[in-house]
Amino acid sequence: MLNTLTLKQALDKLDKKEVTLSEINSDINKAIKEKNEELNVYLTLNDIAVTNTEEKSSLAGLPIAVKDNYCTRDLRTTASSTVLDNFVPQYDSTVIKNLRKAGGHIIGKTNLDAWAHGSSTETSQYGRTLNPRNTGHLPGGSSGGSAAAVAADLCIASLGTETAGSIRQPSSWCGVVGLKPTYGRCSRYGVIAMASSTDSPGPITKTVEDAAIMLNHIAGHDQYDGTTTTKEVPDFTSFLDQDLKGMKIGVVYTNIEGLEEIKDTFLEQIKVFEKLGATVEIVEAMDPHHAIGVYTIIQRGEVSSNLGRFDGIRYGNDRSFFGHEAKNRIMLGTYTLSKGYADQYYNTAQKVRTLFIKDYKKLFKEYDVLISPTSPGFAKKIGVSESSAMFGELEDMLLEPSSIAGLPGISVPCYRDQETNLYLGLNIVAPMFREDLVIKAGDAFEKNTKWNSWRNK
Repeated sequence: MLNTLTLKQALDKLDKKEVTLSEINSDINKAIKEKNEELNVYLTLNDIAVTNTEEKSSLAGLPIAVKDNYCTRDLRTTASSTVLDNFVPQYDSTVIKNLRKAGGHIIGKTNLDAWAHGSSTETSQYGRTLNPRNTGHLPGGSSGGSAAAVAADLCIASLGTETAGSIRQPSSWCGVVGLKPTYGRCSRYGVIAMASSTDSPGPITKTVEDAAIMLNHIAGHDQYDGTTTTKEVPDFTSFLDQDLKGMKIGVVYTNIEGLEEIKDTFLEQIKVFEKLGATVEIVEAMDPHHAIGVYTIIQRGEVSSNLGRFDGIRYGNDRSFFGHEAKNRIMLGTYTLSKGYADQYYNTAQKVRTLFIKDYKKLFKEYDVLISPTSPGFAKKIGVSESSAMFGELEDMLLEPSSIAGLPGISVPCYRDQETNLYLGLNIVAPMFREDLVIKAGDAFEKNTKWNSWRNK
């Protein structure tokens, strides 16, 4: 089945004329018809036909799944909230514009936690998405639909967004690759805002190589987003197949409470880096538990501001259509920003955020990259998030520090439990705008282990 091809494999086969674009799309559409009703991955499918003329472009018209918080011209965009049930944007977000320019075809819009609020895809007002690796478990979130689309071979590659774990955590739980670029590497223009100071568009793919290809086409400065960098976009694929000799790797968070279930398994896997010639040392970093409070306060504050525009006048339905999670976050954010409380909560959180940034700068003077588990454990069973008010923050705890610091990171599969078929992810973080290092280390790990289900069929 051609839907199981990686992005690079599909591009190579099209280039050699071993397959046609219509054949690939036919197999993708067949898989969607067979699996989507059960998994609840796609909220809207694009019925515009793909023409073979796109095969000459960089992405050759290949089907890309897109998280449903990217504005897509003439294609419904809901952010998984019934507030926007009938919203059809009149323009493309910059990342989508770049994707189309490169020849990528948006096959559909994927489910997410409503407004990207969550780490389970259970807060979606269109029903939860299931994990294709084990349908009794969650795919993670908030980009759960995009990660599940890749894991189930319902697309060739996908786009997600991350505010604090929303690309890497579902990628870990679904056994796929998730790359969160540096804050400002990819434009936020036209992405429905959650927390504007940390939101980061990025790819979710089958391999590290595919992630590098995707990043090549979506990164870059944007005149409509003043937070985007003017730094030149390198060819990220040039950092594949690199020697790790001389690389210094710091291993963080190994003694954090709650990691007992996976600690030994994780430590066993990182020995691969030593075999590849890297120096690996366990190091102390700021306790990620502190990042939970920082992220919660900052994110709620920015949510209360960003969701203020959805008043039923300019966009879709009125505020009575907000779900429970959105209302909670609006109220908490408004409270922490209110007169007399901003200094006590929001400003204090920003000061602690600065401490995390300084801690990373100190660590990166000694180490090229820092690695840790992506998530404290395997994918949780369906329904568990509904009884935990802080479910997302706890499941994203190991990723929140790097997100609030704006750093790039990648999650690659590092273990599969044979009994449950569930995966663990290994998170690699580098200094700002050093995506080359996370790609280099992630690619080397992937190609020298057995955990990637596409590379090691």
